[in-house]
Amino acid sequence: MLKRYMRYLFSSAYQLNRDNILSLCTENSEAKILDLGCDDGEWTCQLGRKIRSGHLFGVEIVKDQALIARNNGIDVVEHDLNQALPFPDNHFDVIHANQVIEHVGSVDLFASEIYRTLKPGGYAVISTENASSWHNVFAIILGWQMFSLTNLSDKMLGIGNPFAILRHQNLKWGSWTHKTIFSYLGLMEFLGCHGFKNQKILGSGYFPFGAKFGRFDVRHAHFITAYAVK
Repeated sequence: MLKRYMRYLFSSAYQLNRDNILSLCTENSEAKILDLGCDDGEWTCQLGRKIRSGHLFGVEIVKDQALIARNNGIDVVEHDLNQALPFPDNHFDVIHANQVIEHVGSVDLFASEIYRTLKPGGYAVISTENASSWHNVFAIILGWQMFSLTNLSDKMLGIGNPFAILRHQNLKWGSWTHKTIFSYLGLMEFLGCHGFKNQKILGSGYFPFGAKFGRFDVRHAHFITAYAVK
């Protein structure tokens, strides 16, 4: 019953996080939009509808998902985000990455490539889990692995935390393991040191309470979503 409730809280937080992402996207029918880790392209299409642009590009490492995204109208490149992006400088108006930065080996390369391929005045929307969320903090106090770092091995999910939602399940793709988990201030300063301006962060999820509490205490929300301008 407790795990069922936690799944509900996670689902609510995830949906609110998507609402936060959309709220940061402004209408621009000419915008070139790049979705990093676009999966099947369904969410990329929602971004395009919010921005009112059909110029949709994606990067996806899983071949089957990339094929589905192409069928959804996304111009997809099959590419590993641990390498430099295969796009020219100053090319995109919007770059989006939802639950991706925690999976890459070098966050510096990831951020610098986003900055390089954004047009001046373009913006990035980067969403990830929050190391300083209350449920991560309490897990560490108990001597457990923080929830956001339980998926650290390609052998098994949910390592080190008895309440991890995916505990004892097998990893579907090796690219799903988590490497770096940012806190609120960590993400702000990290983006700043890569040259981004006008950063702001929205939050969602506030375990064990309702997802909307994360909007009021962003520093301890489950998901944090950064808006940053080149």
